[in-house]
Amino acid sequence: MKLARFSVVALGALGLAIGVAGTVAPAAAAEGGDPAHGRTVAARCLACHDLNTGATRLGPSLKGVIGRKAGSLPGYAYSDAMKSSGVTWTPDTLDTYLKSPTTYVKGTKMAFAGLPDAKDRADVIAYLQQATK
Repeated sequence: MKLARFSVVALGALGLAIGVAGTVAPAAAAEGGDPAHGRTVAARCLACHDLNTGATRLGPSLKGVIGRKAGSLPGYAYSDAMKSSGVTWTPDTLDTYLKSPTTYVKGTKMAFAGLPDAKDRADVIAYLQQATK
């Protein structure tokens, strides 16, 4: 009976550890990102986004994106979904969004399938933190 109780406690602790790890992994990944590799990965973003001047293209400028409320840059026609998302762009929210934009903000106009690789996302976010201040 003691063995069964131990197994239940051990499984519960394991589940808790996995759950906690899943909530802190995006922030940890973004902090350890490689901006040089992120620049290479982010090159595909430049077809639609400006990084430095604040000009809008097919997509909004990413200048100053970290800390900005989603859907708030003047001069860009955001989807209603983005404007009402309540998202503020942080390394964590960018990580989730870049993984699958249409899943994170249903109704977004961003026609990009996403970056499934966590390292690529962390690297892009590290690059954005440097390049878009």
